Amino acid sequence: MGTTRPPGYVFRARTRVATGHTTHQTDAMTETETIAYDVVVLGAGPVGENVADRTRAAGLATAVVESELVGGECSYWACMPSKALLRPVIAQADARRLPGLRQAVQGPLDAAAVLARRNYFTSDWHDDGQVQWLDGIGADLYRGHGRLAGPRQVTVTGPDGDVTTLTARHAVVVATGSRAQLPGLPGLADVKPWTSREATSSQTVPGRLIVVGGGVVATEMATAWQALGSQVTVLVRGKGLLSRMEPFAGELVAESLTEAGADVRTGTSVESVTRENGTVVAVTDAGDRLEADEILFATGRAPRTDDIGLETVGLEPGSWLPVDDSLRVTGIEWLYATGDVNHRALLTHQGKYQARIAGNAIAARASGVPLLETDPWGAHAATADHHAVPQVVFTDPEAAAVGLSLAEAEQAGHRVRGVDVEFSSVAGAGLYADGYKGRARMVVDLEQEILRGVTFVGPGVGELIHSATVAVAGQVPISRLWHAVPSYPTVSEVWLRLLEAYRDQ
Repeated sequence: MGTTRPPGYVFRARTRVATGHTTHQTDAMTETETIAYDVVVLGAGPVGENVADRTRAAGLATAVVESELVGGECSYWACMPSKALLRPVIAQADARRLPGLRQAVQGPLDAAAVLARRNYFTSDWHDDGQVQWLDGIGADLYRGHGRLAGPRQVTVTGPDGDVTTLTARHAVVVATGSRAQLPGLPGLADVKPWTSREATSSQTVPGRLIVVGGGVVATEMATAWQALGSQVTVLVRGKGLLSRMEPFAGELVAESLTEAGADVRTGTSVESVTRENGTVVAVTDAGDRLEADEILFATGRAPRTDDIGLETVGLEPGSWLPVDDSLRVTGIEWLYATGDVNHRALLTHQGKYQARIAGNAIAARASGVPLLETDPWGAHAATADHHAVPQVVFTDPEAAAVGLSLAEAEQAGHRVRGVDVEFSSVAGAGLYADGYKGRARMVVDLEQEILRGVTFVGPGVGELIHSATVAVAGQVPISRLWHAVPSYPTVSEVWLRLLEAYRDQ
């Protein structure tokens, strides 16, 4: 798997010239170098890593360029730290729903211990282990700022200022991800607001926290920091939380946050933000003056494509990159875009899925194998990105969904029916927790009798969503779902209740 290297290590000590599926190695180290590879990947997050894994498995010489930490946003400022913060919160909430255990967990969470465990899961923001993994698959890592420099060319400016030019025989893959998008409020930069990065990496618990936004980052971080001891105020411009899910998802999460002590205000915009003597002062459109120690803006994402040389290949800097189903950028046969940058699904698991598709497609094209372009379920088509994207929001209760909501299905022109059940009708839910509160909905296509979407809201439902993903992605007919018998008494028995409700309507 390679040797451990200190943070900041620059892996540029070799020139590798690709010849077919082999490489010839010579020593070289100059201020300017040109090195040839089969594939060059911009970005060493989980998406870029998975592209490299697939291309290396196919025998293609692969270089990976990273300007920050190998492992990317997910490992250090998103998925891993946020879930490490949330897991004790959810475990405590579940425990308090069980007599006999409730009495043992009445005290507050040990915030220092929770933050220490979060630090462990980020490797204290060191990427030695991730570098070892890249070494283990035989990919070459270049630390520095990578930019396209024309067709099949990438320049890397290293920490020492040296510039290396990498050329790609077959493909360049953009996997640079996205960044938090801040609103254009005057003076906001001087306030030094939190984004998702600060919210997942803070080493202290703010006494008061304002959260601006109502999406996944906003609701998860409000859940975590309220439980860790902050007094949280959530300001949502729209009508409710989690607006891209079924309406009841946001309603149940807002109810739970309020019960936990958070102040959730919908239909509220922030007009101005200042920091006065260390205190954040936010003024709303209603004229309310709110004070806090920190303010988190979770108001959207922007592609990290503003300074990667898109203009050198005729593309607009800072833009999302449109792709076909093999993740190839529209109109450029050698350029691919995987993960957030193509704006198809801003989720780590979908980005990794796309990476596998792109890696397979690059390998097939490099070897001259024709792609099954007309096969929507072939090895080289990211079909699930269109209609079967799963997502879990790790709040209390959890909200999990795949496919289309009822409103989205109707807007798409499908003749559908929404089928709802309360988890109170499921024996396994009652055993899971006293007073288990939650709801499930499946969106049934009445013409094809398949599922267009499924949503679960309730404690622990994140572990249910893959069954729904299989049903939606596989277009399993309702008549066959009857024969997928859920074990008794589990929460999964909600599937039987949903099918019965559909039959009886």
